[in-house]
Amino acid sequence: MADVEASTNRGVMIVLAYLWPLALVPLLLEKRDPEVQWHAKHGLVLMVAELILIVGYVVVTSIVSMATLGLGCVLSLLLVFGWIGILALHVVAILKGVGGSRLILPGLSHYADRF
Repeated sequence: MADVEASTNRGVMIVLAYLWPLALVPLLLEKRDPEVQWHAKHGLVLMVAELILIVGYVVVTSIVSMATLGLGCVLSLLLVFGWIGILALHVVAILKGVGGSRLILPGLSHYADRF
């Protein structure tokens, strides 16, 4: 296993891994560090899942808003709490990654191992 070596700037790369499209930086630059690679892939999987959820939520909110004005506005306000949840998830993932462990999300994290 002479190929496998820990990155000298592993902490910075793990932080970048969970900052949406910046996950491409550690994915492309740190090819020899499997832990950084996993976090970069996990960050990209999270990004795609969050984008799908956000687009779906906006579509549902738009449809409800067209049907009833009041309820659509209330649902739009709930999106702020969704963003806070996403931010909290990324902070926890960064803290666990920098600490040397992984945040495993059931039903989602196994996709990081697939590519």
